[in-house]
Amino acid sequence: MLRKLLITLSVLFTLQGAYAELAIQLDINGAIGPATQDYIRDGITYAQEKKADFILLKMNTPGGLDTAMRNIIASILSSPLPIVTYVAPEGSRAASAGTYILYASHIAAMAPSTHLGAATPVSIEPFSMGEQKEKAPKEQTTMEKKTLNDFVAYIKDLANLRGRNAEWAEKMVTESASLQSDEALRLKVIDVIASNTSDLFRQINGRSVSVQNQPYRIDSDDVHVETFERDWRLKFLEVITDPSIAYILLMIGIWGLFFEFVNPGFILPGVIGGISLLVALYAFQLLPIDYTGLALIILGILFIGSELFVTSYGVLGIGGVIAFVIGSILLFDQKDYSPPWKIIIGMSIISLAFFLGVIGFAVKARTRKIVSGKEALPSTIAIAQESFKTKGWVRVEGELWKARTTIPLQKGEEVQIIKCKGLELTVRPLKSKGQKHV
Repeated sequence: MLRKLLITLSVLFTLQGAYAELAIQLDINGAIGPATQDYIRDGITYAQEKKADFILLKMNTPGGLDTAMRNIIASILSSPLPIVTYVAPEGSRAASAGTYILYASHIAAMAPSTHLGAATPVSIEPFSMGEQKEKAPKEQTTMEKKTLNDFVAYIKDLANLRGRNAEWAEKMVTESASLQSDEALRLKVIDVIASNTSDLFRQINGRSVSVQNQPYRIDSDDVHVETFERDWRLKFLEVITDPSIAYILLMIGIWGLFFEFVNPGFILPGVIGGISLLVALYAFQLLPIDYTGLALIILGILFIGSELFVTSYGVLGIGGVIAFVIGSILLFDQKDYSPPWKIIIGMSIISLAFFLGVIGFAVKARTRKIVSGKEALPSTIAIAQESFKTKGWVRVEGELWKARTTIPLQKGEEVQIIKCKGLELTVRPLKSKGQKHV
């Protein structure tokens, strides 16, 4: 018994000594949005609960939303653990919002053949200054100047806080300058170039950084790395806030509701359309959309649908397709959030085919011969229930109707209904086979 206890304790001490330090790895791969900010916040909390020594933030991003970026930086600045941001693997980038996050990190590292920069702000508000253009200072609007100066001050503050090159930080904002990893290290924009995480840990081992205004020594010798995975909620948010998915959900929502309005009572299209549209609208609150583009999409669909009720000889349909395509192109304000051209063209063709199909079915239904009700009685065959010269009774599909005729009829004779007025039919004898008209 004592021997087993000693063996167990020996194994525990061996495992404890195998990894003296713990690092929690967080991953940013793609555009930065609300789901990303929640993931980073939750990851820092998890690392704190696990009593990790530091956090490794592995990043490859084209940029993202200003609000999400600032919230991530706020989490980094308030973190009780140092954040080591590593732009990797080779070929990755920390562009736009990624540059600010890299500047805010306690240690900024990059893999070879990576780059950062191009941090000029781009407006994402529907009624604000619009996309930044290359203008002379005197041509810039007051709003453009205020926004640009705010971002310059922000990144310079981060640079001064971490002791990094503030001059190049300003150039990345005002001139959209970019730097490769080796240039960034030479200009003291970053701290380390590492070919892999092992090389990174070797180089930062023993470095001192300031965490919440207190000195903190990073121990990365024999460190165990644990990756913090996204939970189902964050994965769901990442899926619906993907511009392509949000765009497709919007189309499904509009299709479903339109089909339900044209053909009330189907229920299923309305249910699917309503859910898809609500999810899409929620996603659009989290995405940099252009409301002009959204309005053009809706207007285009209304034009196409109006072909069902207004005879425009294709004018409304063609105009609707044009508005739909232009709206799809303008839907997202930022290039990094725009869905691929294949999806835009494909959804435009599918939408056109869908609505033309719905309109075709509706037109076909309107021109179809009426087979029930009073409107279907003309040309129907009836049988005289009695002999009469002008007025009498006939049987039509099991029902007795009062009938009028100008030609005397015999009981049991087949007659053809000419018209129906009120509750009285006008009939005439059914012509015998072979009888010819003159």
